[in-house]
Amino acid sequence: MQIDGIGKVLIERSDKAKRLTISVRPLKGVRVAVPPHISFEKAEQLIYTKADWIKENQALMQQHEEKVTVYDHATEFSTRSHTLRLLTHAQYTMRSVLQDGYINVFYPAHKNVRDASIQKFIRKSIEEAYRHEAKEYLPQRVAYFARKFGFTYGNVFIKNAKSRWGSCSETNNINLNLHLMRLPDALCDYVILHELAHTVEKNHGPRFWALLDKISGDARNLDKKLKAFRISVY
Repeated sequence: MQIDGIGKVLIERSDKAKRLTISVRPLKGVRVAVPPHISFEKAEQLIYTKADWIKENQALMQQHEEKVTVYDHATEFSTRSHTLRLLTHAQYTMRSVLQDGYINVFYPAHKNVRDASIQKFIRKSIEEAYRHEAKEYLPQRVAYFARKFGFTYGNVFIKNAKSRWGSCSETNNINLNLHLMRLPDALCDYVILHELAHTVEKNHGPRFWALLDKISGDARNLDKKLKAFRISVY
């Protein structure tokens, strides 16, 4: 829906939503989650009621979006173990290969590297490198902290989640986002410790934060620093 002064807004039915919820996220825009028992008309009314708040957050969203990298041949980009290398070829398709410490991305020579489809493919290729590295690094890091602090957990799963750095299931399986590989070591470790703490304390009550503070050293400050990073912005 096009809203005057705001622009495009996605109004979407959500079985998980318990109340009308507005979110403003980089690269995704404005979204209103609508519970099954509430009409879209009520959702539209809420948008106008919260227009000032939405505009304020759109400005913040714009600041984050400006940090998104546009990859070209002058870009120097590396993950922990791989360096991005952009290469042209005579084919009409795109492909990527992880080899000898490089993320080799091949794209058609007749296209501009800044083309949206090529940028999307480059980012997908980078995510595959992060996934490869995460599968090697994160499970062993979880095991290290579990031994150090006496936690017991199930399995470790690496995912490409869009809104969470990590989660812990009721059966103590640990889910970790492959984008943890982008974070500074201290924040990557903080997320792992956060999820391990949930194997003991399932909510975010005082006992959870006391435990997390004990094992991380400065839980609240680390949590604040983590919020400066966006999963979709890199």
